[in-house]
Amino acid sequence: MPRLLSGTVDLKFVPEDSGRLTRQIYDRLRTAILSGALPPGYRLPSSRMLAKDFNVSRNTVSAVVDQLAVEGYVVVERGRRPVVAAVEKMQLIAADAGRRQESSPPRISRWASLITKADWHFINDGRPRPFAPGLADAREFPHEVWARCLRRAAGARAQSGVIGVNHPALRAALLGHLVAHRGVKAGARQLIITSSAQAAIELICRVILNAGDLAWIESPGYGGARVALEATAARVKGITLDRSGLRLQGRTDRPRLIFCTPSHQYPTGRLMPIKRRQELLAFAAEAGAVIIEDDYDSEFHFDGRPVVALQGLDTSGSVFYVGTFSKSMIPDIRVGYAIVPEALVDTFERVQRHTSQAVTGATQAALAEFIGDGDFASHIRRMTRLYRGRRDRLLSALSAAAGDRLAITSPAGGMQLLARLGPGVDDRAVVADLAKIGMTARPLSRHFTGKPEHGLFLGFAAWNETEIDAGAELIGAMLARNLRRR
Repeated sequence: MPRLLSGTVDLKFVPEDSGRLTRQIYDRLRTAILSGALPPGYRLPSSRMLAKDFNVSRNTVSAVVDQLAVEGYVVVERGRRPVVAAVEKMQLIAADAGRRQESSPPRISRWASLITKADWHFINDGRPRPFAPGLADAREFPHEVWARCLRRAAGARAQSGVIGVNHPALRAALLGHLVAHRGVKAGARQLIITSSAQAAIELICRVILNAGDLAWIESPGYGGARVALEATAARVKGITLDRSGLRLQGRTDRPRLIFCTPSHQYPTGRLMPIKRRQELLAFAAEAGAVIIEDDYDSEFHFDGRPVVALQGLDTSGSVFYVGTFSKSMIPDIRVGYAIVPEALVDTFERVQRHTSQAVTGATQAALAEFIGDGDFASHIRRMTRLYRGRRDRLLSALSAAAGDRLAITSPAGGMQLLARLGPGVDDRAVVADLAKIGMTARPLSRHFTGKPEHGLFLGFAAWNETEIDAGAELIGAMLARNLRRR
């Protein structure tokens, strides 16, 4: 072999099991053929010679040659040595060279380009740190109960086969909960089960909007919705808020879609009162607009009973209601849902299938049992009491540690609070300084479409009292240092 292929094929191999050694020999010969080092018409040594010089068995060499022949790199004729086929020469980079061939990346679509340019990150990278907003406390979740539901669901699925993308039992159980606790009005088939609330919002935007359509979003508002709207090439307009929510008076433009969070405005925590809700529904009906009602964390309400969902007041079939289990249970559940108008159920089910917006059948069946057995409602009651206490603890701790450097809004529910910064303080710089000391916050300015205000969005649900006290002290100390530098 050295006499025949010296300088063309690297004969040094990493000691591996026989399967990996076969792959190494295959890769070396294939690379030599594609690079032109073994030109078309070159007759390879016999299997006996190759085995001797590679120091492997003839069976190993035969397996390599057979594979090369199957893929068209060599031609094998009975009684003759293999011949290199006429394969177009390619410029290759050795696998162990530690570098890649320079080339232009594939051109991406306008949709992907819009997503890439978005500055909204709706996941937390790495291990969550205080006070990452929107996170439930996984330590307090009834994991054993949920595991039991999953085990039973997996066994039942093995017996029952495929049911469809929207599990009837989950639709029925979830609708019963939403009717009782949120006052929605719908049939079970109107529930579309998705992998997250974000997925549900995107699905609605793709079904309803065309490029150039006008879409309204609250400002400040949920950045993930802005990304979904912009990705459809809609014209996205931020609508300012007053104490009652979306400011509608004097609006003459006519949007195709309005995104809002009426029960617990994101991120201010304001509640849209009944008069403004009626005005919004009337405005949408007159403009021919649809409304996406994002009820992202309405399960946790601390002061009185939760208000009826906007969808429950709608008489024109224009409200899409969106919710999620990632907030009420744990983020790993990854299940959201949307209630869509009855006239569009068939359309959404078809789009759902064609875009693979589906949740595994076992997860849906487990959720159906978790809700139907009362475990979900029990968990919500327990966590509402716990989160109320943590909200109060963070309010008290921040007040003591930061004083008047933070203007804090006490939310009536949810999992996070808003702390506004003083004039001239850049919330992004503050967030960056907090990250250096192991703390997480989200800047309020990123929630605005247009001229921003500055503050910190701080989660309290996932952190116990000791963690809350320690985190508040770090925030207070950091703000004091920043103030001295100014």
